[in-house]
Amino acid sequence: MASRILLFCLSLLLALPALAGPPVRERPAYRRIQDNLQRGWNTWHSPSVLTQVLLPEGFALNLGFKQHYWLEERHLGEALIGRRQEGAERIRPGLHAMDGSFTSLTLHWEELAATIRTAHAGDDLVVLIEPMSPSKNRIKLVLETAMLWNRPGHLLRDGEALVARLANREIRVFTTGRHVDDPYVPTRTPYLALPLEGPLAISTGKPRTLAEVTDLVTRAEARLAEQARAKYGDLDQAWLAVTSGIAWNTIYEPKHDRVVSTVGRLWNAEYGGYCLFGWDNFFLAYMTALDSRDLAFANIIEHLHGKTDEGFIPNDNRGNDSKSFDRSQPPVGGIMVREIVKKYPERWFLEAVFDDLLGWNRWWMRKRLNEGLLSYGSHQAPNPFHEPATRSKRTAGYESGMDDSPMYIDVPFNAEKNTLELQDVGLTSLVIADCRALAEMATLLGRDAERRELLDRAQRLTRAMDALWHEETGFYLNRRTDTGEFSFRLSPTLFYPLLADVADKGRSRKILDHFYDEREFAGDWILPSIARNDPTFPKQRYWRGAIWPPLNWLTYLAFHRAGFTDSARELADKSLHMFLAQWRDKGFVSENYSAITGTGDDARLSSDRFHSWGSLFGVMALVEAGHMPAPGAPLEKVAP
Repeated sequence: MASRILLFCLSLLLALPALAGPPVRERPAYRRIQDNLQRGWNTWHSPSVLTQVLLPEGFALNLGFKQHYWLEERHLGEALIGRRQEGAERIRPGLHAMDGSFTSLTLHWEELAATIRTAHAGDDLVVLIEPMSPSKNRIKLVLETAMLWNRPGHLLRDGEALVARLANREIRVFTTGRHVDDPYVPTRTPYLALPLEGPLAISTGKPRTLAEVTDLVTRAEARLAEQARAKYGDLDQAWLAVTSGIAWNTIYEPKHDRVVSTVGRLWNAEYGGYCLFGWDNFFLAYMTALDSRDLAFANIIEHLHGKTDEGFIPNDNRGNDSKSFDRSQPPVGGIMVREIVKKYPERWFLEAVFDDLLGWNRWWMRKRLNEGLLSYGSHQAPNPFHEPATRSKRTAGYESGMDDSPMYIDVPFNAEKNTLELQDVGLTSLVIADCRALAEMATLLGRDAERRELLDRAQRLTRAMDALWHEETGFYLNRRTDTGEFSFRLSPTLFYPLLADVADKGRSRKILDHFYDEREFAGDWILPSIARNDPTFPKQRYWRGAIWPPLNWLTYLAFHRAGFTDSARELADKSLHMFLAQWRDKGFVSENYSAITGTGDDARLSSDRFHSWGSLFGVMALVEAGHMPAPGAPLEKVAP
């Protein structure tokens, strides 16, 4: 008897290898990743895209501007992309290399219209500011120094230079302008006030002429373009747009000492310093895997670090320490990690993330199972921040990631079940796909018990999905659990059964037919978030008809999984065309686009015009060209 108990205990220990050793964020392999990421000059500081920060020291140079009028003076100390308030700065983002080796933007504020380009010159930073037209009244550049996040250092102005004395080195900052005394500049650290009467250059390390700085930034821009052409050929513009869409929103986050990609700086400002969203950040991790193993791994590990005590990834995870303790978001983590590991097949990483993903997968079955299938929901949970709207239809909609989707109109929330009264085809399919992805990982890790558990769960849900098949419509349809009726509101989430591999060839073909039906999803601008013949489609506001990146992306993966490669390519091509047209025309990487006009600023939309996951519209074409492993291919190996 004692021997059997001992064997049982040993089997438990072997089944839970992730419990041994230090937490993931403290492991040497991961600390090396963050150390590699936290180096050099970049736009690390979330509150302003006009701040360049040197890591790891935290020394910052901030570009501010002062507008003089006959009666008053105005000061711009921080600037963000996408602000819409009256009188706010307007920034058109340009190219941004992930490592900060080149950035460009156009700034409009008050009478100022200027292009600002930055580049690396070895370990030095150079900045070129070029007014686009003369201003009627005087404008000054306020070049301000800072030591961010309470990092040690000593700052001073030394004549026409700024000096930072850091722990291991001294940084001197020079300009081609002339400092003028201005005691009314609203700064609290050493600065230079420089009349902006023409092009002006800034350089660290040593003085450089305007011509030298111009040459450096011009050559840095050319190198970035050459790098894009050499690696991506005809898709160079797609890669540059995708990369820039993410790079402008990749920051150093000081509370947890990490470099991480975020959905957008406006969201970071609103949510207490940073915000990571449930499904968004798994997509961002995948996109950064195009070129950076370190950033892809960091984005996954940091996102999983934000799980709740219940073991699920919250809807949002905020800089003020608040989270969505009552709700998650669509379970795409295992699906995205599977694709990342196919490109970077490292066992330690898979071991580091597997148990968190498995725990989240189990949570769905524990908390959101509704009469044999899954439903989105929201439950009562301890919340030290006293969020008022929980355990409600509204917060269940937030868990879906498609907040106000017409799929949920008139669907009641069951407070006893903590779910919507709707068995959800999309959610159930994603959980099945997550099970299959995690089962592949379990096989490579030798986690046989977990592999069997996951495959059994996938099979049980697949069998249950059969009850949602509607032969006349040729779709798996959402079904009400209060009335037993099918819902005939059609969304791209109904393509997800192809991703879960639950349909036979006959049903799969019928599902695909909807992609080509012009009454529903086909058209120049695809995919609408609700079918074109739905009465809410003309509104185009939020999830009522607009085109959203995750729906296109997951449908693209679904088509590949089902072997519908021509359809996947068409979706990728049309998504890229829409995405690049808006990037070239207006510098948009929009949260969503109009399914009527294909634009990101259609008056009917509710859309952040610079939102990282908008890059998903461009990444599909890069996957098609083979720059990431084929989505339909299995996960076959990991290195020791």
